[in-house]
Amino acid sequence: MTKVTLTVNGKAVSKSVEDRTLLVEFLRRDLNLTGTHVGCDTSQCGACVVHVNGQAMKSCTTFAVEIDGATVTTIEGMANADGSLGTIQQAFQDNHGLQCGFCTPGMVMSAAALLAENPKPTEHQIRHYLEGNICRCTGYHNIVKSILAASGQDANAIAAE
Repeated sequence: MTKVTLTVNGKAVSKSVEDRTLLVEFLRRDLNLTGTHVGCDTSQCGACVVHVNGQAMKSCTTFAVEIDGATVTTIEGMANADGSLGTIQQAFQDNHGLQCGFCTPGMVMSAAALLAENPKPTEHQIRHYLEGNICRCTGYHNIVKSILAASGQDANAIAAE
């Protein structure tokens, strides 16, 4: 067992974990932050994306002990302080950027990372950035619209697929 100390969604957390504990397991099982999803366990689908020290990272292939001392933000940390939906989350709701919702946490976290790097991305840049995230329901059109809206751009300006 190894003691891991992190700041998760603004709160200090310290727990002992087995060295083989994946970050996604630590978040879901040990911290009860179940918004981060386990989809493929192979880093292909992106449902497990969280931010570690401000960088998007797939938590299904990262050991919790590897990021000791880091700051982690999960989908739960994207909400406003009053518990209402954050800007990106609200844009996904307003633009129907989700259907079953399974991929949504990873999509929102990836979108936040993209917008931190590029506050006004083009449709092409959004689609390229999301290549590591799989959605089996939406066809991505409304996800792209949601990210454009979250960036303050006209989400209705993109061409239909």
